[in-house]
Amino acid sequence: MHDDLLILAGKIAWERIREQGLDPGDISVVAGASGAAKWLIISELDKAIFGPWMKDRRKPLLLFGTSIGAWKLAAASQNDPAAALDALADAYIHQYYKGRVTAGEVTREGRRILDAFIPQERVPEILSHPWMRFSLSTVRCRGFTASRGIFPQMVGLGTAFLANAASRRLLSLFFERALFCDPRGNPGFFQESEFPIQRIPLNDDNFRPALLASGSIPLAMEGVTGIPGARPGVYRDGGILDYHPSSFGLAGENGIVCYPHFSMRLIPGWFDKALHTRKPAPACLDHLLLLVPSPEFVSRLPYGRIPDRKDFERFHGRDTERVAFWKEAVSKGRRLADAFMESVLGGSIRTKVRRLE
Repeated sequence: MHDDLLILAGKIAWERIREQGLDPGDISVVAGASGAAKWLIISELDKAIFGPWMKDRRKPLLLFGTSIGAWKLAAASQNDPAAALDALADAYIHQYYKGRVTAGEVTREGRRILDAFIPQERVPEILSHPWMRFSLSTVRCRGFTASRGIFPQMVGLGTAFLANAASRRLLSLFFERALFCDPRGNPGFFQESEFPIQRIPLNDDNFRPALLASGSIPLAMEGVTGIPGARPGVYRDGGILDYHPSSFGLAGENGIVCYPHFSMRLIPGWFDKALHTRKPAPACLDHLLLLVPSPEFVSRLPYGRIPDRKDFERFHGRDTERVAFWKEAVSKGRRLADAFMESVLGGSIRTKVRRLE
């Protein structure tokens, strides 16, 4: 079991954990990354963190995610996080598409998944949670990236890709960051934003539209418009600017950012996937605690890999096989949850934690 989960920490977090172990109260922020179906492999780990490990927590905990990372944190913020996370995983796994898949069809599936794990009547309990403070980001599109048409959208995204290769800051020509956050306090995220930003308090009316927007993958899904409280425009996947969020800032000088993740690589933005030299600033990693499936664990999964969105193409016409694979990955992911709980409850995390370079 000790080989299943890698526990990696930046300089400050590493020193703290080595000295005193890890208690739920040490965590100031939990982050959630984009990655679609990849999340399934850590869904059981998320249940352990937000369920038995944090069940007695009382002081505020800040949450920040994009795309599926935001969706899972919205599930975790409900009064019964385990049930909500199970509902999200089940609804996500049971997506079915036939023939040519349209953006409208995927968007309808996205709304179905939202209905399954976070119906409108659950929103107030998230916004009034005694200690969770949920936030997410989307992007407000500019120019051709805001188009509903496939071709002009491709032109806009292609141009943005080239601009990003020259400088990540040039993405400000194409996208504006929109931070939706719990209205009970300013989380202090993105105080030094390299992109234009608007901050919008979450409420009963804009919660689900914002959540849908944060997961609205360009080309694959329709953009979201008319979000109450936000500027007019087309809003899409927050992972465009914050694919694996790591530079959003830290609430509290001594807090640890807990980051259950499916990869040892932190990719700053959606367009940076092929740019392996594009990494988070070293200072952003100091407080980070990264919990990642080990390569050995992944090698023992069916097909020797974790699920991903391309499985819809790989298993086209063979949904039974895809569903079985994804369910097996979730089941195997319980080993990650067991490894984490064993390390924090028994104190072995002090020797298992490794420096994140």
